[in-house]
Amino acid sequence: MKPDTVKIADGFAVKLFFVLSLSNGYLVNFLLLTIESLFIHVYTGKSCCYRNTWRKGDICMIKILIADDHTIVREGLKQILMETNDMVVAAEAGNGQEVLDKIWKDDFDVVVLDIAMPGRSGLDVLKELKSYKQKLPVLVLSMYPEDQYAVRVLRAGADGYLTKESAPNDLITAIRKVCSGKKYISPFLAEKLAFGLETDAAKPSHELLSDREYQVMCRIASGKTVKEIGDELSLSVKTISTYRARILEKMHMKNNAELTHYAIQNHLVD
Repeated sequence: MKPDTVKIADGFAVKLFFVLSLSNGYLVNFLLLTIESLFIHVYTGKSCCYRNTWRKGDICMIKILIADDHTIVREGLKQILMETNDMVVAAEAGNGQEVLDKIWKDDFDVVVLDIAMPGRSGLDVLKELKSYKQKLPVLVLSMYPEDQYAVRVLRAGADGYLTKESAPNDLITAIRKVCSGKKYISPFLAEKLAFGLETDAAKPSHELLSDREYQVMCRIASGKTVKEIGDELSLSVKTISTYRARILEKMHMKNNAELTHYAIQNHLVD
């Protein structure tokens, strides 16, 4: 409640208290106690820590949307969050479009988003989500090591990056941090970012690629055909071929074999 509103309400309460004090009876006493309780609540500011939080008694519950295409992963994350008394999984999504549909229809305090789900790419979903709700914290959860995707998702607007391997130990801490308005990164990633303050010329070739080019490059290096990549990214074969040509040119390579060799050497694919 804004200060001006509190002042008006306070003045109304005083006048109402004066009128009621001229009367007698149990009903008057009940009304006075109710009004007193109401304005104690206003002045003490007992509101939730987060914008869209549910209350469970006096506890502010952080309202979470979990997005992962594997049911077993979602169940595992929910088990971890059950260890807390102030977090609730309010909704789940199995693909990128479901994520967007749910945030359009409801409000959440944080989204835990898998970067690799069927349909639209996780980076595209993240960017659209942030364009619609810029202040909604998004914690990206991924099977990929931090040196593959973390910097890219942070640049795309994510508030934190967490590998699925580290989730059992770090998920709760990460959610609390992004909900408080801060960024969550691991010590390993912090060190990488510190040493990454260098010129483009000194960076590895793959870091010069756009997000889409990087996605295509990783899939080519994984042995997928142009058609398979197009189906996964909802793009035409011609578009994927154009991306492939750009990638080879930027990385000064001649064919897919060289891309695959480079990706394996730099731990970009399993």
